[in-house]
Amino acid sequence: MQYETIFQEIYRDLQPLEDPGQVADYIPELAHVDPYQFGVHLTTVGGDKFAFGDAEKRFSIQSIAKVFTFVLAYSHVKSNIWERTGLEPAGTPFNSLVQLEYDKGIPRNPFINAGALVVCDILAGELASPKENILSFIRRITGVDSISYNSGVALSEKKTGYRNYALINLMKSFGNIRNDIDSVMDIYFHICSIEMSCKELSKAFLFLANNGIVPHSGEQILSASRTKRTNALMQTCGFYDEAGEFTFKVGLPGKSGVGGGIVAVHPEKYAIAVWSPRLNRKGNSYKGMLFLEEFTSKTRSSIF
Repeated sequence: MQYETIFQEIYRDLQPLEDPGQVADYIPELAHVDPYQFGVHLTTVGGDKFAFGDAEKRFSIQSIAKVFTFVLAYSHVKSNIWERTGLEPAGTPFNSLVQLEYDKGIPRNPFINAGALVVCDILAGELASPKENILSFIRRITGVDSISYNSGVALSEKKTGYRNYALINLMKSFGNIRNDIDSVMDIYFHICSIEMSCKELSKAFLFLANNGIVPHSGEQILSASRTKRTNALMQTCGFYDEAGEFTFKVGLPGKSGVGGGIVAVHPEKYAIAVWSPRLNRKGNSYKGMLFLEEFTSKTRSSIF
């Protein structure tokens, strides 16, 4: 399939549309991002690569990193992770305190902020050097050793992370945070600051399109069963409280981040990453969502 031609056609069709979105300026370091950048990269399980625009420009992946930390925790603590977080769509904003109070400190799923904080707490207790181990994992599945944290973004997150501190303190009061709060928050702020390109992200997610196996190395990250469940979780919970709309319009498992990135997976075929920094009101890339909707329509590659 001529993916690059399709990318060009969709981008051309989207150009006349006004983009009402805004960059995530509540994180000061992200307020300076050029909102007009756009990139897309698709990598097939067989190793073919297709790119358009700013596909090799690194950006802050933010909540997309929650998939990496979840996979690490899922592989380390097995099913016990479900004693501390649910697996249902939240139906509330990703940083909701109301839901957490109602559910007595148990987050609805690992991809909302509270759930990701619980996952970071699990990694703090399971790994010798969590921040280094997380980076090592991402570098291994991509084959790119230069992927790293942006300390400026991490500091910016920390200085404005009042609601995240409220979430973790509330969970601590219910006994669902086991480690020192500052240590867990340090891990969380750093994973959100990881910088990757669309090219690197599409390669990083390929194991989820390949029954848990990294195509370029043959390493088994997750069993086929756990890969299926991770994809199901992305399908139902990967887009804050817009997961239903993404499923309805795009029809692929995926994960978004407030840096403007979206990664989606077609099992046994490919992983695709799109980046457009302007966000809609739900915190997802406005043009990224539209692009993927058109892409799966044109290529008839929804899983449904």
